[in-house]
Amino acid sequence: MTTLTSGTAGARCVSFLRRARKAAGLVLAAGVLAACQVAAPVAGDGGEGVRRSGPTQVALLVPYGSARETDTQVARSLENAARLAAADLGGAVEVNVYPTQGTASGAQTATQQAIAAGAQVVLGPLYADNAAAAGVAASTSGVPVLSFSNNISVAGGNVWVLGNTFDNVAQRLLTFAASQGRNRVLVTHNDGQAGRIAAEAIARAAPGTGAQITGNIAYPLSQAGIQAAVPTIARQVGATGSNAVFLTGNTAGDLPVIAQLLTEAGVGGEQVRYLGLTRWDIPFDARTLPALQGGYFTLPDPAPAQQFEARYRGAYAAAPHPLAGLAYDGMAAIGAISRRGDTVGRTTLTAPSGFAGVGGVFRLLPDGSIQRSLAVAQIVNRQIQVVSPAPNRFGPRS
Repeated sequence: MTTLTSGTAGARCVSFLRRARKAAGLVLAAGVLAACQVAAPVAGDGGEGVRRSGPTQVALLVPYGSARETDTQVARSLENAARLAAADLGGAVEVNVYPTQGTASGAQTATQQAIAAGAQVVLGPLYADNAAAAGVAASTSGVPVLSFSNNISVAGGNVWVLGNTFDNVAQRLLTFAASQGRNRVLVTHNDGQAGRIAAEAIARAAPGTGAQITGNIAYPLSQAGIQAAVPTIARQVGATGSNAVFLTGNTAGDLPVIAQLLTEAGVGGEQVRYLGLTRWDIPFDARTLPALQGGYFTLPDPAPAQQFEARYRGAYAAAPHPLAGLAYDGMAAIGAISRRGDTVGRTTLTAPSGFAGVGGVFRLLPDGSIQRSLAVAQIVNRQIQVVSPAPNRFGPRS
């Protein structure tokens, strides 16, 4: 990706972007997992579960052998987290690792091998097209697939997504923003596939939140494209009476530049609050960006997240990858069901009360999507402040 720099914003942001992109190679921004073209999910209910005596057999599908440089580190961290959870479960669950090479064909083969070896649950794979392939491979077996993807286009049938979805983030932010009087929201996004996916998620999430979407403006993911779009966005904010702007970019891409340029154009601050669809606390340096001060974004519940990180560091003498918690969460759900002596399948996985995870409570929904309890935070004087804690339980499902 070409470095985005422009005028004053470029001078302020370029050094940050260089550091951020280095970190982003390890973070795997949400759009990377969401933007793939994938097969349709398997039709029907699916994932009914397979009952056997003894520990629940879990096939962990991770991208060992991938051509992507960072995938081995991600795979190792996912495996470490899954094994940490298995140790906590005291023999209720047994984990077997299957490399996918980070490809759909590799995921399909790994799933077939795992089911032939007696797997009762597939945990993983990472990428959306891999998850779709695993779902097809497991579709006639009754084996559920708990993928690490956040792409809801692969959710359904026997496939669930564990990744935090744009829909989930948008619903939480729009609900909170509306409660603070920020109920007229203009959406901005890049004109690529990832940007369109983000905008569509916000549109789906808006009904029932108390917020009204006042418009939707796309911009090319380039220096000239962002510069050209900023005056249009600023005019639209004024014309529609918008009091919030949804920024869908990430800290390793367009977010620092568009936020800075909009601020210089008079948009932002107390009059127009920025809402962030992605994490603004990753990497650490993001909190130094002046334009992001005071805006709202979401976080996992900090307390259990910090506890998980401390335990992981204690066990492996390294920090967990930001996606590692997904493996622990999947194992926690499987383990909670297995310890009761129940079959891990559609009925038990979609219990309305949900499960306790490393970032707070979460629950799997019958349509294959996930609902995660999220905190709302803002950056104030370069410090992260939680302004709305993550709920510790769910209400009735709508």
